[in-house]
Parts: sequence; C-alpha cells; structure tokens
Amino acid sequence: MIRLSIHLPVRYRLDLHLVKRREGSMSEPTFPTFKIIKGFKSGNKLSRYFRHIFEKVNIKKFFGANIALMLISSSVFTTNIAAVESIPDNITTQSPVVFKTEQREIKYPTNTVKITQKFSFFHPGVDLDGITGDSITPIMDGVVTKTERSRVGYGNSITINHGGEVLSLYAHLSKINVIIGQEVNTNTVIGLMGATGRAFGDHLHLEVYQSGKRINPLNVLN
Repeated sequence: MIRLSIHLPVRYRLDLHLVKRREGSMSEPTFPTFKIIKGFKSGNKLSRYFRHIFEKVNIKKFFGANIALMLISSSVFTTNIAAVESIPDNITTQSPVVFKTEQREIKYPTNTVKITQKFSFFHPGVDLDGITGDSITPIMDGVVTKTERSRVGYGNSITINHGGEVLSLYAHLSKINVIIGQEVNTNTVIGLMGATGRAFGDHLHLEVYQSGKRINPLNVLN
C-alpha cells in the first residue's frame, strides 16, 4: 500500500491510499460519477475521487507502484531547471533589424569555425571549438563596454557594443587583451580562447544581444 498526502488544510487535503481492489472493481468506470463517490465511506470528495481513479487496474498498470516516485522526480526536475545559469525568458531567435538596414562587415570570431553547441533556450549562445591560445576577434566593429575576470560562470569575458542596441559577449577566455572604452574592429585580437569559468574544455562561448534580448548568433553570422 502506498499512502500519498499533500500537505494542505484538512478540507483540501489529498490523501490517496493505493490498495489492491476486488476483482469486481473492473466493471466500475475509470472516472467515477457523483453517486459512486457518495458510496465511499472515508475521505473528502476530492480524496475519494482520485482514490477511485488511481485504484483502477488499468491506471495502476500504466503508472505502476511508483506514483510517489514520479512526483518526487518531477519536483527535482523543476529544481534543476531553476538552477540553470541565469537564463532569462526574453530569448528570441529572430535576426535583429539593424543587420538588414546597415552594410557592415560581419565575421566569425575564430579563424576556424567548428560549432560544438548551438543556440537553445538552455544555451543562449553558440560554442566554437578550438584550443587555448587561439585568437578571438569581434564579430563586428564596436567599443568594449565590459571586461570581467572570474573563476565561475563566464570566466574571463568581454562585452562589445556595436551600436544600434547590439552587443556581443565572448566568454571563457584565457586572456583579455582590451580595456573598457577601447574601439575595436574585426581584425582586433580582443583575447585568447580558453576554458575559464564554467567550461568543459577549450572553446569560445559567443552571445549576441539585440535591444537587451539574447538572439541566435547564427542568424547574424550566416
């Protein structure tokens, strides 16, 4: 027997007792009528309703005896999502308008282009493979607005403002070669590839922002 209680006020409490029913229960409907619920002798209406459903043989075959485990797993899964590194809900995959109206040189930040992880909700950028010491250049001309040296998160990173509310971020660098306020172009070596911060192996993590929203860098580079 499995007993599952959700801690709510007594009048709303869901108390399920999963026990083996008599063979005659096979003829009862999966979703009980009000008349059937009244026939149960214990528990409030909500408890009686769900107890009837979960005691059905077909339902038990589908869920097995691990309903409680399933609920626990779902709560753990939710917690893990919340722990994902600072992912905002304003991600978009559309190309920024600025790139359609201005003729500007746009290029990949690495000499060799090998994408190991693409843009997604849980990974709001692209990862470019390489080795520590590879040169990193901006995707467009701009001005350095932020440099950060850290042992966690993005590690050593650089943020560049390209105008038109467009920013790019270069993370996990082994070395930073620029300072805040410095003007850079697509030939400027702003830093060197590395594996600093939260990185598994040498690579460059590139993010692009349009009007404060992360967008897919491949919509800009391709």
